[in-house]
Formats: sequence, C-alpha cells, structure tokens
Amino acid sequence: MQIGIIGAGQIGGNLARRLAAVGHSVTIVNSRGPHTLGELVAETGVTAGASAADVVRGARVVVVTVPLKAVPDLPSDLFAGADDDLVVIETHNYYPRERDGLIAEIEDGLPESRWVERHLGRPVVKVFNGTYAEDITAGARPAGAPDRIAVPVAGDDEAAKRVVRDLVDEIGFDTVDAGGLDDSWRQQPDTPVYGLRGGVDAVVKALAEADRERPAAFRAHPAG
Repeated sequence: MQIGIIGAGQIGGNLARRLAAVGHSVTIVNSRGPHTLGELVAETGVTAGASAADVVRGARVVVVTVPLKAVPDLPSDLFAGADDDLVVIETHNYYPRERDGLIAEIEDGLPESRWVERHLGRPVVKVFNGTYAEDITAGARPAGAPDRIAVPVAGDDEAAKRVVRDLVDEIGFDTVDAGGLDDSWRQQPDTPVYGLRGGVDAVVKALAEADRERPAAFRAHPAG
C-alpha cells in the first residue's frame, strides 16, 4: 500500500519505521525539507518528499501528524484531485499552553478531530494521538500476544475506519472502535485512555470512564 506521512516528528518518524518494516511504500515530508530526512531514509528505505503534495499523490492512506497549530498552514488544496476513497489519519492533541495557543472552537468544546477535519476539508480518522511515540516501535507485538497494546480509533466513515484498524493491526497493535469524531473527545489529553498501555478490555473501560470536560491543565486559561 502507498502511504504518505505529513510530519516527521517522533510519531511520524516511528510510524514510517513500522509501516516500512511491514512492506508498505512510504513517502514522508516535513517542514524543513527532504535534506533533513537523510537518516530516516537510510534507515528505513522510505522516500523523502519535497512537499506535502508529494505524499498525497497516489497514496491510499495519508497520515497528518504535525503540531495542531500548524494544521491551518497546510496547503488549502492539499487533497485536490485525491481519490474519493483516500483515507486520512490524524494524530493531533490540543496543547494550548505549551505549544498551540488559544483555539477558541476547541476551548468551547469542539473535538480536536472535528477542528482538524474542517481545516483539511476531508473526513479523518483519529488514532495514535494518546500513544507514546516510542511504543509505536518498541511496543509492537504479534496478534494474540498477551501484552499487545490496544489503541482507540475514532471516525465517521466505517470503511475508512476499517482500513485504519487493519493497518494498525498489521503494525502490531489491537484496536477498539471509539465511535465517531463527535466521540473523539474520549481520547483527548488527560482522559483515562490517554497514554494507556493496556489491552482491549482496558481501553474499552477507559473510554467509558472519560469526562467530556477538558481539564484545566489543557485549556488556554485555568478558569476556562
């Protein structure tokens, strides 16, 4: 499968490693240029793209994993001409104090994934936003392993979500259907599932125990 990754930070880089390791054709791009991706290319055999458009062209799946505040800076025509069945994965979290600044819509209760979807202009599937980056490589396990980590997957398009869940299984993780994007707040920072290194049952329980109110530490101002 041809897969594009926009963002070569810890999550994007480790996803590139795992996806390439199981045989997918991966093109990755970052904001600093392909010359900065030489080590990753040499290690994994992935292709360094020159622009975000390079990773979308011909891809079956595109992963967008840039800082949340950078999403509006992506090209407005990023997905122009893309196939209707292109699956877009997003891994974002809102960190207003440390990185992103105030985003009023999210402060007012809009799930991060809805905000991302509106800016990208494409349906998205949310996964790996609460996973430690190192676990994407070090935590991968074969199907049936007793210590296999499960991750929640949220999205409105059931066919797209199935593609993502199969892909996640392939790179070494179980999945739990976390509902549609309107339910993706259950995966936001400081919820029980965020950072959880547990199996399917633990993830199901954690999602059920989530509180929709965004914790003060993850709001732009303590008083909300």
